Amino acid sequence: MFEITKKDKSSRARTGVLKTVNGDVQTPVFLPVGTKGTVKSARNDELKNWSAEMILANTYHLWLQPGDNLIKKAGGLHRFMGWDGPIFTDSGGFQIFSLGEKLKKGPANFVLKYDRDNKRSDNRQTPFNVQIKESGVSFQSGSSGEKKELTPELSVQIQNNLGSDVALVLDEFPGYPFEYEKTKKTVERTTRWAKRAKEEFLRLKKTGPDQMLLGIIQGASFPDLREKSAREISAIGFDGYAIGGVAVGEPAEEMYKAINDTVPFLEENKFRHLLGVGTPEDIVRAVARGCDSFDCVIPTREARHGKVYVSEKNGYKTMDIARSKFKDDFLPLDKNCDCFACLNHTKAYLNHLFKSGEILAIRLLTEHNLRFYLRLMAKIRKAVSGGDFAKLMKNYKNLERN
Repeated sequence: MFEITKKDKSSRARTGVLKTVNGDVQTPVFLPVGTKGTVKSARNDELKNWSAEMILANTYHLWLQPGDNLIKKAGGLHRFMGWDGPIFTDSGGFQIFSLGEKLKKGPANFVLKYDRDNKRSDNRQTPFNVQIKESGVSFQSGSSGEKKELTPELSVQIQNNLGSDVALVLDEFPGYPFEYEKTKKTVERTTRWAKRAKEEFLRLKKTGPDQMLLGIIQGASFPDLREKSAREISAIGFDGYAIGGVAVGEPAEEMYKAINDTVPFLEENKFRHLLGVGTPEDIVRAVARGCDSFDCVIPTREARHGKVYVSEKNGYKTMDIARSKFKDDFLPLDKNCDCFACLNHTKAYLNHLFKSGEILAIRLLTEHNLRFYLRLMAKIRKAVSGGDFAKLMKNYKNLERN
């Protein structure tokens, strides 16, 4: 299912091929987030043209609307949404925990602490009365008030109905700031849930789709708990692993430390996904620490707010296209980019579209940002394969705002 093709001599970076029934994926890879079965404002053929190889869909949202049974009836998520490439689905737990937290603490704190989901400011769709029990996580649906419970078994069943290529087990994650005793309990429960999920996965696999199942490693920023989680989840036996409990508001250095404390205890020849990450510099540094794939709403979410990523010789910078200084700037966003916006339009035109509230602005900026991320992954793969990853790391500067 996963084959390593090249290892970097100066770090844990590697290239590989993730083999699925719906196509091979070259790693390291970035997964555009298609929460509800669509990457916002992008068509599937466009995603293919931009070099997207695999997308991520959200179990929680598709379970509630339109329902996993309906999607199964349609022939699975690939047919339902018309995407013939690999699909990665998460377990649904993050959305229940984080959106429930949003309802309690308010939108401002939610935006600060949780970057992986971009919900509207109202709470009509968010879960409430969230309770974590040994059986699973129970809640009331924000849209109907109906009481529901997502269990490790049900999460696997839903993803089985969706027919994704890569599925995740249900886990519990601690919010930030991290507390040792609370984190220890989440690690232990995540292990117990992982065992139940694996049993259900093996039962369904006899007649279900050809899926990979990833175990999730927790432990926050505590080295002993990261090792404990990694060893316990590895012992259960999964097709690969996801590193969770990161990008939830902690400083970047704590996230890098969590990866460093996890990767040495995972099998070298298995696929590793870093959940909810992230910025371009986070991705580069996580690749150096041995991660193979990433998902994040940043490129699409930022496009909807007028923020674009522009390549530079030693990294990149960001631009706010709504700023008045771009009103009469008749140069492209990025002279090195091959997206439609950069080949055909100027910053002045994009500034006009965005300030006018035109939908085309969001479509063009979304394409540009996703193309930037996908080109970045191609650069990383080329650097690792050619033995130049250390140079890429050295030259890649931190975020420079413009």
